[in-house]
Amino acid sequence: MKKHLISLSLILLSQIASAQLFTKEKIRNLETEDKKLLSYGFFLGYNSYDFNFDYNNDLADILVEKTGGFNVGLLGNLRVMEYMDLRFEPGLYITTRNLVYSETYFNGIDFTSTDLKREVKSTYIHFPLLMKFSTKRINNFKPFVVAGLSTALNLSSNENNPDDNSSGQFRTKKNMFFYEVGFGIDFYLYFFKFTPSIRGVFALNNEIVPDADPNSPWTGNVHSMKTRGVFLNFTFQ
Repeated sequence: MKKHLISLSLILLSQIASAQLFTKEKIRNLETEDKKLLSYGFFLGYNSYDFNFDYNNDLADILVEKTGGFNVGLLGNLRVMEYMDLRFEPGLYITTRNLVYSETYFNGIDFTSTDLKREVKSTYIHFPLLMKFSTKRINNFKPFVVAGLSTALNLSSNENNPDDNSSGQFRTKKNMFFYEVGFGIDFYLYFFKFTPSIRGVFALNNEIVPDADPNSPWTGNVHSMKTRGVFLNFTFQ
C-alpha cells in the first residue's frame, strides 16, 4: 500500500511540475536576446557519418562500419523576423568510415583479407546556410526546426591521387553539397543561451572516384556513393 501511495504521489508531482513548466510564468532570462539583429556563438558536437550506395548490379551490399566523430565551429545568426532566423554555421567535422566488401566482388580475382576492407577518412570544412523557424518562447526555452543547404571541402580527399584501389588507395571527391534538416531547443540561461540540436545531412552529389579499371571490384559496381550523417551539436550564444 505504501509503495502505491509513493508511486501515486510521484505521478501527481510530475503532472503538477509539467503544468507549471508550461503555464506558470517564470523569471525570463535574457529578455531581449531574440531582438538582436545579429548574434554570434560557437558549437561543439558529435557526428555519425554513413554512406548510401546505389549499385549497377545486384551484388552483396558494401557494409559501412561507422565511427563517431567530432565537430567544432562558429555560429552567426541574422534575425529575419520574429520567428525566423538565417544562420551560418561554418565548422570542422572529422570522421572515419570503413567499407567492408563481400568476397563475391572478387570472383576470379586473387585477393587477400586486406582487399576486403577500405578505410575512408574525412575531414570536412562544412559551410551550412540554414533557415531557423521557432515557436513562441515558453518561459526560458523555445523549440525550433532548421532546414537548408550546405557545401563542404574534404581536406582528406585524395581525388587527384594517381594511385587507386589497385594500390590500396580508396579515393573520394573534394567538393561536396548537402541538404540538411533538424530540430533543437533554445534554453535561456542567466548569462548565455544554450542550444542542443540534432541535424540530418544528406549529400546531393556522388562522392566516389572510380578506379582506372572499369571492372574494379571496389568501384566497378558502384553507381553512386553519397554521404549521409547525423550531427548532435551543443551551441553557446
